[in-house]
Amino acid sequence: MSDAEKVAHCSIKMESISVFDMLKIGIGPSSSHTLGPWRAAERWIGELKEANIFDDIIKIQVDLYGSLSLTGKGHATDLAVLLGLSGADPETIPVENIPQIIETITEKHLLNFNGERAIPLNKDTDIIFNREFLPFHANGLTFTAFTSEAEMSSTFYSIGGGFVVKEERENSKKKDEIFYTVFPYPIQKASELLDYCQKLKMSISEVVLENERSIRSNKEIDHELQRIWRTMLECMYIGCHTEGNLPGGLNVRRRAYDTHQKLKGTLPYDSPQEWLGTIRKTEVKFRQILKWVSCFALSVNEVNASLGRVVTAPTNGSAGVIPAVLMYYMVIENHQADFKHIKQFLLVAGEIGSIFKKGATISAAMGGCQAEIGVSSAMAAAALCELLGGSPEQVMIAAEIAMEHHLGLTCDPIGGLVQVPCIERNSMGAIKAINAAELALETDPNNVKVPLDKVVDTMWETAKDMHNKYKETSEGGLAVKVSLSDC
Repeated sequence: MSDAEKVAHCSIKMESISVFDMLKIGIGPSSSHTLGPWRAAERWIGELKEANIFDDIIKIQVDLYGSLSLTGKGHATDLAVLLGLSGADPETIPVENIPQIIETITEKHLLNFNGERAIPLNKDTDIIFNREFLPFHANGLTFTAFTSEAEMSSTFYSIGGGFVVKEERENSKKKDEIFYTVFPYPIQKASELLDYCQKLKMSISEVVLENERSIRSNKEIDHELQRIWRTMLECMYIGCHTEGNLPGGLNVRRRAYDTHQKLKGTLPYDSPQEWLGTIRKTEVKFRQILKWVSCFALSVNEVNASLGRVVTAPTNGSAGVIPAVLMYYMVIENHQADFKHIKQFLLVAGEIGSIFKKGATISAAMGGCQAEIGVSSAMAAAALCELLGGSPEQVMIAAEIAMEHHLGLTCDPIGGLVQVPCIERNSMGAIKAINAAELALETDPNNVKVPLDKVVDTMWETAKDMHNKYKETSEGGLAVKVSLSDC
């Protein structure tokens, strides 16, 4: 690891991270390779306007580096950049409009820059895929604007989960102020969170809620959490009701549809909410529980793989784990579960994810798939454990168990697509999360040998030791053993 990367990791760790930073709504297939570059393009436009040169630009060039280049085609990084430059918002853009926007740019070689003015842009020559890595982070991209008299470049880094930073990290400095002066209970490590719980006699979700209340009203918190849950539910619904093959060339057949057809029974429904109620009424046998959980997880990531709208949890590639486990609680464990339980689950999950981000990474380009599926499984395990009555200590144990059994997991997507083995890994991560929560509930905290903070540290050490070809570069593992031509 270079000195610059060490500095980057250190400064990243010091951020104040809200639940709504960890759970963001965006377009698939990748939070680091799609949502991050999209947001970087939006931020760059803001810089151009602030410098008063937006109206003078006659040409644009975008350079993608490292992992953004090596797996950028499969992750639709070039398309995400174009959508960001077009002024579209990943949270609100109608998904069905995306193909038309891209087709217009591709065929006419014209970009409707921020939706305000047309400038020439050739997708094949003005977006450049550079194999080399920039020293600060594995996911770098540089925007260059040309006027008749000068050019101006700006470099951003997509560090996982849709987070975007610049090397000077001006935004981080602002967030540090929130971390130290606004949050009543600043949390860097799991041990600090446990200390607050013990001293205040609060659950983890209650402590996290107090921090959120310091920067948002109760109404805003509830509104955003409801919006996140609705997006998760709609995503699962769409995935379970869409058949056919996924785009990209692997010809992967959607499996959630077939599984859902076998499981759902004959009760009628016309909306995601009615669908949820129908599943709750369905008699579920033991083997079907595993099938339902897998179906929920697969459905989300099949939507993600087809450039659908998902919630980063903490990334797009691992977006299926948390909704699948939350649905497990609602349709298997507690048919009376309501928004109060959803809120509790998401608050815990978001905080556990932030601990991993501060102490390690949630970027597969930095840490392999342990940073995505491993972290999402830990988040889901912790959240489920609290809902099932676990103490704060047992919640930490659940997160530790889930991550402990994902350590070293590599990122090796075939064809650079977030499909194989990524989609199935969400199913496996969800099942492991449920198992971890159950194990934690049967564990005496006094007998724990490995605290969560030690696992976070170990994950980061493992990430640093992992060869780059196993970090979202498609240069190792299944990505080189199986090619698109084989499929």
